[in-house]
Amino acid sequence: MSDAIRRLDAREPEFLATLGALLAFESEADERIDAAVTEILRAVRATGDAAVIEYTRRFDHLHVGSMADLELPHAELKAALDGLTVEQREALRTAADRVRRYHERQKIESWSYGEADGTKLGQQVTALDRVGLYVPGGRASYPSSVLMNAIPAKVAGVGELIMVVPTPRGEKNPLVLAAAAIAGVDRVFTIGGAQAVAALAYGTQTIPQVDKIVGPGNAYVAEAKRRVFGTVGIDMVAGPSEVLIVSDGSGNPDWVAMDIFAQAEHDELAQSILLCTDAGFIDAVAAAIDRLLPTMPRREIIAKSLANRGALIHVDSLEQACAIANRIAPEHLELSLADPEPWVAKIHHAGAIFVGHHSVEALGDYCAGPNHVLPTMRSARFSSPLGVYDFQKRTSIVHISEEGAQVLGRVASVLAHGEGLQAHARSAEMRLKG
Repeated sequence: MSDAIRRLDAREPEFLATLGALLAFESEADERIDAAVTEILRAVRATGDAAVIEYTRRFDHLHVGSMADLELPHAELKAALDGLTVEQREALRTAADRVRRYHERQKIESWSYGEADGTKLGQQVTALDRVGLYVPGGRASYPSSVLMNAIPAKVAGVGELIMVVPTPRGEKNPLVLAAAAIAGVDRVFTIGGAQAVAALAYGTQTIPQVDKIVGPGNAYVAEAKRRVFGTVGIDMVAGPSEVLIVSDGSGNPDWVAMDIFAQAEHDELAQSILLCTDAGFIDAVAAAIDRLLPTMPRREIIAKSLANRGALIHVDSLEQACAIANRIAPEHLELSLADPEPWVAKIHHAGAIFVGHHSVEALGDYCAGPNHVLPTMRSARFSSPLGVYDFQKRTSIVHISEEGAQVLGRVASVLAHGEGLQAHARSAEMRLKG
């Protein structure tokens, strides 16, 4: 029996308390990170380009003379795309086409309706003027994140998309630059960390202030995004990656084990959980974990993730599994079932639902089409995947006719007096005839 991952039984009286402890995750406040981000935000806000250049020299070991040295020309993005292998270029284009086709269905349009007295009410939908996209660099380079963040913004009609990506010691990832070319990113700066977030949020002499910042990053980036929220919008402050697999024992235990590994290899805090009605299948998955783990290049990270936050849980029924799944509200949910369709509607809280044995979550990360930026840490109970709607905003349109003001003015007057707001009442009453 595997000791790489804990075994739980949903029928045990203490199960919910144990599950709660397993799910609990709070990023500990790191005073060192807090102090560093505070100083970086202050410096960039005060001196702009000069601070960005200094921090880029210090943290990325880039000896640059001006911001012009940190902006990549479009020709370099195109050269990166042209320099890929045919296989890489076609994979990026296929993924981009699928992501674009899916997100084009999300775009919302303006609407209005008229009332009999001539009053007209509606909603005007407009795209954000300018968005900043943070892309990790160095050891963590994710061209898929470029596509998933940039394409919905472009579909929404964002006027200008500015990408920042650190290039430690000048190391540029050609796939990331190629993805920026395919997605239509307007400007790219080779800066990163909290200083890049500050530059986007406050603007500098070279980098214009954006309206919203999206994209993943390390603890410094996450803290900086948290701090600048309100000055600009942000997508979310994401937690560790999560997968929950619901199984009836009909699948391949090796597939399930590898799906668990696919989440666990992100980092030691990632969470992988299996809910299964078949105790024998759980044994088979545990055996597959033991057999396959030594073959994985990132086995040490996977092992720590499984030991820290993973679980194989025996449940009585699929009904119980769905109830537990809704309690967990996972980022990714795989319905690894012989007949999964009837159970989709039972899931109320999940970032994305992968239906059937072949709908592996890894395909969603890269090329299925739906966005891979998903709510984590149980926030799927109240939030949604990143999409076109995150780059559009809605403005109410209120056009009251003279006739309509006679009725609404009296209603508003009564309510305003009831709230003790006499100027509100008088403002409405002045439009009344007689």
